[in-house]
Amino acid sequence: MRERTPSGATARPRTRLDQPLPRRTRFLPEWDPEAFGRLSERVARFIGTGRFLVWMTVVVIVWVVWNVFAPRDLRFDNYPFIFLTLMLSLQASYAAPLILLAQNRQDDRARVDLEQDRKQNERSIADTEYLTREIAALRIGLGEVATRDWLRSELQDLVRELNEHGGDGHRETRTVFPPEHPRGRDMGDR
Repeated sequence: MRERTPSGATARPRTRLDQPLPRRTRFLPEWDPEAFGRLSERVARFIGTGRFLVWMTVVVIVWVVWNVFAPRDLRFDNYPFIFLTLMLSLQASYAAPLILLAQNRQDDRARVDLEQDRKQNERSIADTEYLTREIAALRIGLGEVATRDWLRSELQDLVRELNEHGGDGHRETRTVFPPEHPRGRDMGDR
């Protein structure tokens, strides 16, 4: 049995979709951007410390002292200190982009934190509004419920009314609490 192969100028061999493609050869080196970013942050953090300034000052002083007071054949950078200037500008040319990269990463983190804070604030506001509506509904519901003060005032009115009717010598046959209605407890209340 012969395998079918496409023909024509653009024909390529069929590849299986259930298997990964072989790795392509790359001409440029690959690096992990996160690892490089972390390294740049560490370098920028170190450059911004007093320890770096002290070490840099010590190196420059030793460099200058060596190239001024050492024997002539051991000096490697004479008076205008051109090599020292070159080394300091090389260090500055690498430090500036590393510091900018670290600041960009910090800005990205701050932007993400700000977005998370904004979403959290929106959730908090929504929760607060919900709770406010619930409290308002409870207050409205409690406005229709008999409170202790209302019951006390009603009972005091009943006692006053009983005292008024019971004190004049004739008693009415009126009952304070009527018996339950045969068809239901609260039929007369509706």
